[in-house]
Amino acid sequence: MERTLVNTRNMNIIRCVLFLALMQVLALAHGGLEHVRGTVAKVSDQSVTITTTTGKTVEVLLDAQTTYSHADKPIQKSDLKVGDRVVIHAAEKGTTLTAHTVEVGLSAKKP
Repeated sequence: MERTLVNTRNMNIIRCVLFLALMQVLALAHGGLEHVRGTVAKVSDQSVTITTTTGKTVEVLLDAQTTYSHADKPIQKSDLKVGDRVVIHAAEKGTTLTAHTVEVGLSAKKP
Protein backbone atom coordinates (compact mmCIF):
# COMPACT_ATOMS: atom_id res chain seq x y z
CA MET A 1 0.00 0.00 0.00
CA GLU A 2 2.84 2.40 0.78
CA ARG A 3 4.32 1.75 -2.64
CA THR A 4 1.01 2.67 -4.34
CA LEU A 5 0.85 5.93 -2.38
CA VAL A 6 4.37 6.88 -3.50
CA ASN A 7 3.57 6.02 -7.14
CA THR A 8 0.37 8.08 -7.03
CA ARG A 9 2.19 11.05 -5.53
CA ASN A 10 4.95 10.81 -8.15
CA MET A 11 2.38 10.62 -10.93
CA ASN A 12 0.63 13.73 -9.62
CA ILE A 13 3.93 15.62 -9.54
CA ILE A 14 4.71 14.52 -13.11
CA ARG A 15 1.24 15.61 -14.27
CA CYS A 16 1.68 19.04 -12.69
CA VAL A 17 5.09 19.53 -14.29
CA LEU A 18 3.76 18.48 -17.71
CA PHE A 19 0.75 20.79 -17.37
CA LEU A 20 2.95 23.78 -16.50
CA ALA A 21 5.28 23.01 -19.42
CA LEU A 22 2.33 22.78 -21.80
CA MET A 23 0.95 26.13 -20.62
CA GLN A 24 4.31 27.80 -21.28
CA VAL A 25 4.45 26.35 -24.80
CA LEU A 26 0.93 27.60 -25.54
CA ALA A 27 1.78 31.08 -24.27
CA LEU A 28 4.90 31.24 -26.41
CA ALA A 29 3.04 29.98 -29.48
CA HIS A 30 1.18 33.30 -29.56
CA GLY A 31 4.37 35.27 -29.04
CA GLY A 32 2.76 37.15 -26.18
CA LEU A 33 0.41 38.92 -28.62
CA GLU A 34 -3.26 39.66 -28.07
CA HIS A 35 -5.69 38.53 -30.78
CA VAL A 36 -8.48 40.81 -31.92
CA ARG A 37 -11.00 39.19 -34.26
CA GLY A 38 -13.93 41.01 -35.84
CA THR A 39 -15.10 43.46 -38.48
CA VAL A 40 -13.44 46.77 -39.36
CA ALA A 41 -15.69 49.63 -38.22
CA LYS A 42 -13.27 52.53 -38.90
CA VAL A 43 -9.83 53.01 -40.44
CA SER A 44 -7.49 55.98 -39.97
CA ASP A 45 -3.80 56.55 -40.63
CA GLN A 46 -2.93 55.76 -37.00
CA SER A 47 -5.48 53.11 -35.99
CA VAL A 48 -8.23 50.69 -36.91
CA THR A 49 -11.41 50.23 -34.89
CA ILE A 50 -12.78 46.70 -34.76
CA THR A 51 -16.20 45.45 -33.71
CA THR A 52 -15.26 42.11 -32.21
CA THR A 53 -17.19 38.89 -32.58
CA THR A 54 -18.62 39.56 -29.09
CA GLY A 55 -19.85 43.05 -30.10
CA LYS A 56 -17.15 44.98 -28.23
CA THR A 57 -15.43 47.92 -29.96
CA VAL A 58 -11.61 47.86 -29.83
CA GLU A 59 -9.20 50.44 -31.23
CA VAL A 60 -5.83 49.04 -32.34
CA LEU A 61 -2.96 51.36 -33.20
CA LEU A 62 -1.07 50.92 -36.48
CA ASP A 63 2.62 51.75 -36.89
CA ALA A 64 5.36 51.50 -39.49
CA GLN A 65 6.15 47.90 -38.46
CA THR A 66 2.56 46.65 -38.87
CA THR A 67 2.20 44.15 -41.72
CA TYR A 68 -0.98 43.46 -43.68
CA SER A 69 -2.04 40.33 -45.56
CA HIS A 70 -4.99 38.79 -47.37
CA ALA A 71 -5.03 35.07 -48.23
CA ASP A 72 -1.39 34.83 -47.08
CA LYS A 73 -0.33 37.51 -49.60
CA PRO A 74 0.99 40.92 -48.55
CA ILE A 75 -1.30 43.90 -49.06
CA GLN A 76 -1.04 47.62 -48.28
CA LYS A 77 -2.66 49.42 -45.37
CA SER A 78 -4.72 51.34 -47.93
CA ASP A 79 -6.36 48.01 -48.91
CA LEU A 80 -7.97 47.79 -45.46
CA LYS A 81 -11.66 48.78 -45.71
CA VAL A 82 -14.65 49.19 -43.43
CA GLY A 83 -16.56 45.90 -43.39
CA ASP A 84 -13.47 43.70 -43.80
CA ARG A 85 -13.25 40.79 -41.41
CA VAL A 86 -9.86 40.74 -39.74
CA VAL A 87 -7.70 38.97 -37.22
CA ILE A 88 -5.17 41.31 -35.65
CA HIS A 89 -2.18 40.14 -33.62
CA ALA A 90 -1.29 43.06 -31.38
CA ALA A 91 1.20 43.86 -28.65
CA GLU A 92 -0.18 45.33 -25.46
CA LYS A 93 1.63 48.52 -24.48
CA GLY A 94 0.15 49.90 -21.30
CA THR A 95 -3.55 50.38 -21.98
CA THR A 96 -3.23 50.35 -25.78
CA LEU A 97 -2.85 47.66 -28.42
CA THR A 98 -0.46 48.11 -31.35
CA ALA A 99 -0.92 45.83 -34.35
CA HIS A 100 1.92 43.55 -35.32
CA THR A 101 -0.04 41.88 -38.12
CA VAL A 102 -3.44 42.48 -39.69
CA GLU A 103 -4.85 39.49 -41.56
CA VAL A 104 -7.82 40.39 -43.76
CA GLY A 105 -10.47 37.81 -44.57
CA LEU A 106 -13.68 38.13 -46.54
CA SER A 107 -15.82 41.24 -46.21
CA ALA A 108 -18.90 40.92 -44.06
CA LYS A 109 -22.07 40.43 -46.09
CA LYS A 110 -24.22 43.51 -46.49
CA PRO A 111 -27.92 43.08 -45.56
